[in-house]
Amino acid sequence: MRAALTWRDKAEQCIYDLAFKPDGTQLIIAAGNRLLVYDTSDGTLIQPLKGHKDTVYCVAYAKDGKRFASGSADKSVIIWTSKLEGILKYTHNDSIQCVSYNPLTHQLASCSSSDFGLWSPEQKSVSKHKTSSKITCCSWTNDGQYLALGMFNGIVSIRNKNGEEKVKIERTGGASSPIWSICWNPSRDERNDILAVADWGQKLSFYQLSGKQVGKDRMLNFDPCCVSYFTKGEYILLGGSDKQVSLFTKDGVRLGTIGEQSSWVWTCKVKPDSNYVAVGCQDGTISFYQLIFSTVHGLYKDRYAYRDSMTDVIVQHLITEQKVIGGPPGREGLLVGLKNGQILKIFVDNVFAIVLLKQSTAVRCLDMSASRNKLAVVDENDTCLVYDIHTKELLFQEPNANSVAWNTQCEDMLCFSGGGYLNIKASNFPVHQQKLQGFVVGYNGSKIFCLHVFSMSAVEVPQSAPMYQYLERKMFKEAYQIACLGVTDTDWKELAMEALEGLEFETAKKAFTRVRDLRYLELISSIEERKKHGENNNELFLADVYAYQGKFHEAAKLYKKSGHENLALDMYSDLRMFDYAKDFLGSGDPKDTKMLIKKQADWAKNINEPKAAVEMYLSAGEHMKAIEISGDHGWVDMLIEIARKLDKAEREPLSKCAFYFKKLDNPGYAAETYMKVGDLKALVHLHVETHRWEEAFALSEKHPEFKDDVYVPYAQWLAENDRFEEAQKAFHKAGRQSEAVRVLEQLTHNAVVESRFNDAAYYYWMLSMQCLDIAQENEQQKTEMLQKFHHFQHLTEVYHVYHSIQRYTEEPFSFHLPETLFNISRFLLHSLTKETPLGISKVNTLFALAKQSKALGAYKLARHAYDKLQGLQIPARFQKSIELGSLTIRSKPFHDSEELVPLCYRCSTNNPLLNNLGNVCINCRQPFVFSASSYEVLHLVEFYLEDGITDEEAVALIDLEVPRLNKRENKWQEMMSDHAQSLRLDDNTDIEDDDPFTAKLSFEQGGSEFVPVIVNRAVLQSMSRRDVLIKRWPKPLRWQYYRSLLPDASITMCPSCFQMFHTEDYELLVLQHNCCPFCRRRIDESNQ
Repeated sequence: MRAALTWRDKAEQCIYDLAFKPDGTQLIIAAGNRLLVYDTSDGTLIQPLKGHKDTVYCVAYAKDGKRFASGSADKSVIIWTSKLEGILKYTHNDSIQCVSYNPLTHQLASCSSSDFGLWSPEQKSVSKHKTSSKITCCSWTNDGQYLALGMFNGIVSIRNKNGEEKVKIERTGGASSPIWSICWNPSRDERNDILAVADWGQKLSFYQLSGKQVGKDRMLNFDPCCVSYFTKGEYILLGGSDKQVSLFTKDGVRLGTIGEQSSWVWTCKVKPDSNYVAVGCQDGTISFYQLIFSTVHGLYKDRYAYRDSMTDVIVQHLITEQKVIGGPPGREGLLVGLKNGQILKIFVDNVFAIVLLKQSTAVRCLDMSASRNKLAVVDENDTCLVYDIHTKELLFQEPNANSVAWNTQCEDMLCFSGGGYLNIKASNFPVHQQKLQGFVVGYNGSKIFCLHVFSMSAVEVPQSAPMYQYLERKMFKEAYQIACLGVTDTDWKELAMEALEGLEFETAKKAFTRVRDLRYLELISSIEERKKHGENNNELFLADVYAYQGKFHEAAKLYKKSGHENLALDMYSDLRMFDYAKDFLGSGDPKDTKMLIKKQADWAKNINEPKAAVEMYLSAGEHMKAIEISGDHGWVDMLIEIARKLDKAEREPLSKCAFYFKKLDNPGYAAETYMKVGDLKALVHLHVETHRWEEAFALSEKHPEFKDDVYVPYAQWLAENDRFEEAQKAFHKAGRQSEAVRVLEQLTHNAVVESRFNDAAYYYWMLSMQCLDIAQENEQQKTEMLQKFHHFQHLTEVYHVYHSIQRYTEEPFSFHLPETLFNISRFLLHSLTKETPLGISKVNTLFALAKQSKALGAYKLARHAYDKLQGLQIPARFQKSIELGSLTIRSKPFHDSEELVPLCYRCSTNNPLLNNLGNVCINCRQPFVFSASSYEVLHLVEFYLEDGITDEEAVALIDLEVPRLNKRENKWQEMMSDHAQSLRLDDNTDIEDDDPFTAKLSFEQGGSEFVPVIVNRAVLQSMSRRDVLIKRWPKPLRWQYYRSLLPDASITMCPSCFQMFHTEDYELLVLQHNCCPFCRRRIDESNQ
């Protein structure tokens, strides 16, 4: 350490105190009764300040630099602004000895001989506190919480911000050792607040805030007048009666003298955050010094040792930035270069020096290589000379060097600095330069340690340039060693690639591992495996390398040269370079060309260029793939073109075409394709799926084996479209009667559930006829089917009549006459004696019967109906009407109108309106025959044939019409048509009484069993064809014969369902519906 005087000035009076402005630009000096303000940069006096009337003893600047204060022997304290204006003044009772600003606030402590005061701008007055002794000095702690006061009686008093004493430090010297200066250490790194105390017992002591002494007293051998710390607390300045300023460590160890003076030093302070010191003396001298701390250091590998705080040695690990103080003893060695050109090697445990070599010029810097085989020397001419230590031979020399260092990790590499440049030299290659300020002191791996001014820095230098120099000469292993010292990822890749191209696989593998390039590592691994298996074609290996590097044409040439053209083709096709592949093939093997086109098509498909892909697949003969793409994109034209070009033997592609035609709703083309292949079954299924029934029927006519495949779906389609009669025929044609029955049963059930009773009646009629067909064809199911036939016929009639009742109860208007509704209700009530089918409401039936009976005068029947209703659950909408009807019917007579009473045409018995036996005569048990429209009892009696008479014979006998006596002529006229059979009386004459059939009607009265009318041949012969109606049921049913007993009234029978109607009613209904109201047979259909 040395001190350089920057400037000096002389005042006329003694300099008792000085203070720096916190930014270091100004220096305030207490000289006599004035304050002198200096510019610290050049010592210019800016302005003298006059305000005190007597000697100024003390001055202090606030931490924020806005104010400073001065204290004088005139007992006053003046506060000044940074603009050098006095703004406030207050007084004590004695002269002011010291002032100090709180480091955190504007609170000012001013101390006199008898008291001390605390003032801050927000206070109106100064709070003063008496002391037992004269205060000579004061100092605030860093946090501004405590104020230390140094007393003339040798006591240190520590006060809080309010002036209350917290700690009292009584020292051994007592009053004989007055305290002259104290100062708190400003360092924030210290664990405790440390107070430095200098007394006139010539001691320097240190105390904690608690009053505990730190360390021992340090003897000074002079009377100290001032003590102050450097800004960071690392050094202490002391000045006093020894007429000099001394530098001490923070622990009180004297380091040296800053400046010798000609009189006592009363004050010395450090300029904030710098190494400048201002000194004030008894004779008025003001001196301003710069302290220069020279660097003392050394480097070994990556450990750097240097001096710190003048007395500490710090060893720094430059890589990890670790620091340790001190070092272990050992057998270290030193290289020493002398001015006479000698270079010596000295070991600490050996008194004799070893001369390595001698040169003619003085040595400025030197270093030995890691293996100790080479020595680099910088001489006084700035030349770097490199010697071989063993042979003493000069290997090479380089100009413009001021320092040199070998790389500790690489034998052939050194660096030297000079002229603002860093020079790196590897082996015998040219020097690589880059800009660098400072001196090179060490070179470890890729780090160069450079000393610039006072700081040591580690500069990361990529070793790219020397690595490339080795690469140019194909020295891959040496290049790898250099790269290990530190190069960029790009350099590693370059090294890896160069080594790979040079087939130096070991080095390449290491380099690719560094950059984690798995692709190339896999390539190297595969090449090494191939080598193990005896493959040694380097051209082939190099071709693989070029292919991986993207040098495809060079790779292809090498593949061809090594006789592996197929690998070149695979490479080009994998890379989609099909044009290059074609050029490479030239006019080669057609198989290869085809394979190439196929690959090109695959690629076109993957990159969403389907049209190009289709064309390529076709040219490569890959029809299936072309068809799939065309089909998926809906290109019908393309599919047509492909299908027509294909040979009929290529069934699979053609079938695929047909599948797509079908999918794309082009059945015509699909049919054409199936015809070409000859796949008739698929063609049938196509016609069925597209509902082209005519073509399907035509095909099934030619090929009966497809009958089921056509008619079953056709029937299902018809059924789904409510064309049930056609569906029945289709099921018949397909031979699927059971399916027909099942479908119809489901439809019938649905119709009932949906209250479509008219449809339900029609479906049940169809079901009954279906069962009859099955019974006709299947002998095993005959009995069961006939039972079903009669059951369904019964349900048909029940639902047919209930349709009218349901409409009457549900709809606001009635479509029937009251008499018709009355008859229908009675017929239905008598038909429901055993069970009530699904959907039919007894309430609705009885309600309709009660209302119509009451309206027509059948009061007894109405009363019975109302009574029955009382026992049933009645809907809310009928409740009121039924209750009213039940009451009002009581006022009516208890009998029925005779006009309504039905007559049995066999025994002429009047039957009651309410018949427990059902729809039969209570007397003769003869079943009534009803009109299927008005449900009046028809004047028909059923008769049966005597055993042995067949239906054909009976019809023949009836048709004979044997003449009778007094026979009427041209009175009856029979009218036949294809849909009806009618009897009409043309002339009104008396009926003859000698009819043999009339005699057959008589029977024994009162029998409980029904005795049918059985006729023999004679009676049949006597009958007129006009009087007989025949229900010509198909087998296995027998025909039913009915004789009209009132030939005057015309009756019509439907030839399809064999239901009887009054001719007028039937004709009217046919005109309305254009079909039979019961079986819906259209009038223009022939009876089949």
